[in-house]
Parts: sequence; structure tokens; C-alpha cells
Amino acid sequence: MIYPLTGILIGAIFGAFRAKMRGGKFADMLQWGAAFAVIFGLIGLFVLIFIERSYT
Repeated sequence: MIYPLTGILIGAIFGAFRAKMRGGKFADMLQWGAAFAVIFGLIGLFVLIFIERSYT
């Protein structure tokens, strides 16, 4: 359960940082953070599923 949550957190930070480096305003940082949070959360979910299925 921790992998998707970690992915969401890292994705939000990475997306906001990327928007800030490109000169984005606060709304841009929120949008990029949300988009990257969804992407990294899905990656974390697939990692969790792969790990859970490999132990059985």
C-alpha cells in the first residue's frame, strides 16, 4: 500500500519542481503536480501489484 502513496508524493513534488523550473506560476505548479502525481501513483500501483503477485 505504500508504493502508490509514495509515487503520488514524489510525483507531486517532481511535477511542481518541473513547473517552477520552467517559469510556471502557482496554478501551473498545481496542475503539473497533479498530473505527475497521477502518473507516478499508477506506476506505484503497478509495482505493488507486481510485488504482491510475485510472492505467491
